[in-house]
Amino acid sequence: MSSSVEMESRNRQRRTWRSVLFAVSGAVGTLCLLWLIAGGQGLTEGASSQGVVPVGQGAEARDWRPLFNGRDLEGWDVKIRGYALNENFGNTFRVENGTLAVGYEGYDQYRERFGHIFYREKFSHYIIAVEYRFVGEQVPGGPGWATRNSGIMVHSQSAASMGRDQDFPISIEVQLLGGLGKGPRSTANLCTPGTNVVMNGKLFTPHCLNSSSQTYEGDHWVRAEAVVLGDKEVRHVVEGETVLVYQEPQIGGGNVMGHDPAIKLDGKLLHEGYISLQSESHPIQFRKVELLSLIGCKDPKATNFKSYYVEPDNRQCRYGSSR
Repeated sequence: MSSSVEMESRNRQRRTWRSVLFAVSGAVGTLCLLWLIAGGQGLTEGASSQGVVPVGQGAEARDWRPLFNGRDLEGWDVKIRGYALNENFGNTFRVENGTLAVGYEGYDQYRERFGHIFYREKFSHYIIAVEYRFVGEQVPGGPGWATRNSGIMVHSQSAASMGRDQDFPISIEVQLLGGLGKGPRSTANLCTPGTNVVMNGKLFTPHCLNSSSQTYEGDHWVRAEAVVLGDKEVRHVVEGETVLVYQEPQIGGGNVMGHDPAIKLDGKLLHEGYISLQSESHPIQFRKVELLSLIGCKDPKATNFKSYYVEPDNRQCRYGSSR
């Protein structure tokens, strides 16, 4: 009998410890699941990506390359829907008081004449930064959603490859929005004309996604940046705060019309492309359009080494005296 009692006692102890282990593992699993869900929702809903290592830290003002010189539109191509390449209908894109301005004094009605001004050079790893503000009133006939609306297109097809009646270039759009005095309206959102991205390991196919930025009312200047790391990752930054992160920009989806089907190779990762600024029916000014290349000499022994480069090109390295 004593052996039976001892055996039963041992069995009770085993069952007790097994219950404790299951409870602990279940609690840990639940916490992990909640953490993953919370993290996933944060990115999917455009929440701020705290803890994201800033790219470009250590860059000096002289390292930034101005794409807009403040005097003229040298280096840029214009493409407006319904018009030939560089037919700048109504002087839509112009220079005003040192700003690259988008205006509509030459329009009676907007008539869906979506326009873009493209920088002529391709880029792959870089930070593009603009300082912008919305001014004046929307041109008559502009879509309701386009009020105080513009954008920076990255990894875009070229202006020359767009169809005459194409509305938007196949590209990734960093959507710029101004507040309407009616509640929250974030800026540096994501829109995807003819493209998709990956978020949380899954293909993200909706057309637009809000960032976690604050709302910017009025006509004061706002700095927005896109950190573009080839076909690996893109980050949206507003006034120094990362507000949206996603990966693997690629051709796909819809939301673009009038394009050449031969160019729209769905599933093709976008490793490089052109940069353009939008004309979407509301006047906007850009006082600064500048680019920080993230490609260069990664050899610390070179005179032109930069710690912020993310993509090495040691063919650019220079040695010896920096004079």
